[in-house]
Amino acid sequence: MRVVITGAGGQLGIDLAAVCTAAGDDVFAFDRAGLDIGSRSAAHNAITSLRPDAVINCAAWTAVDACESDPDRALALNGTAVRWLAEASHRAGAHLVQISTDYVFDGTLDRPYHEWDDTDPQSVYGLTKLIGEQEAVVLGPSATVVRTSWVCGRNGNNMVKTIMRLADVHPELAFVDDQVGHPTFTHDLAPVLRRLALDRLSGVVHATNQTACSWYQFAGEVVAAMGKDPAMVQPIATADLQPARPAPRPANSVLDNAVLRMAGFAPLRDFREPLRETVAALMEGSAS
Repeated sequence: MRVVITGAGGQLGIDLAAVCTAAGDDVFAFDRAGLDIGSRSAAHNAITSLRPDAVINCAAWTAVDACESDPDRALALNGTAVRWLAEASHRAGAHLVQISTDYVFDGTLDRPYHEWDDTDPQSVYGLTKLIGEQEAVVLGPSATVVRTSWVCGRNGNNMVKTIMRLADVHPELAFVDDQVGHPTFTHDLAPVLRRLALDRLSGVVHATNQTACSWYQFAGEVVAAMGKDPAMVQPIATADLQPARPAPRPANSVLDNAVLRMAGFAPLRDFREPLRETVAALMEGSAS
């Protein structure tokens, strides 16, 4: 497969490029400096000249709170840019895979969200990512929208690294116990994205690691994987966070991977397995 990966300097893009390269694909991996997807001409020139079989867009502005204060930038990078990629992919005959988020939901449902549930984003980030979803599929079925949640990996900035850093300098940590989701690890998600591109599955798909937990429970698992006592992590309510965050977080971010099951994909692993692998790799890297 001949594949263009945007956002290749981020945690997901790095692992995806590695997976595609290992599979023998012709990989054209662009970080932000290499391709500004917010530029229509740049997106068109890159994709129509390379004529890939697939374009996998891992680029986004994911600073959720910062999006609240700069909605125009959020719309340009998370929404309009996807239109340019969709146009260019359509012209090149490429299948577009667009990464989206649990933030397109309001988080009030009392069960896991499946792909057909109504969206209702409560933040600028969620709204602009929903616009990106709509732009991805506007030109027809040759696109896959992949919603995922609580993404972590060995590269870039993420909650695993934040928790590990805090646990090394504080005797006690506090994390919210009223926000629940599916932690998803990039080295498990990346092969799924490649297969979706290869199979040209159309429409909206939820793809996450399995087993739901709160941020409090997740932090406890990270601390335990570090060899520390998980009792050092204490639960706190979102309403008690100080200072309050500008952007609201969904209380329920659990995504049902219904379409993947129906399409015959094996479920991703329980999140605790890749979590332990990630913590071990990060600890080994910091010791070397």
